[in-house]
Amino acid sequence: MSTGSHLTELRKKHQALSDAIETEQRQPAADDLSIKKLKLKKLHIKEEIERLSATV
Repeated sequence: MSTGSHLTELRKKHQALSDAIETEQRQPAADDLSIKKLKLKKLHIKEEIERLSATV
């Protein structure tokens, strides 16, 4: 997989996590632990995107 396509996939995953976090936060009985885990995954993907973008 080329770096460009890998970045595209990471950006898609990042957006999907953003959507999942937003949906979870709108729930009346939102699970804080679940939201925290999603945010952590999102942060790791963001860091990977930044790392790969710096090398391109």
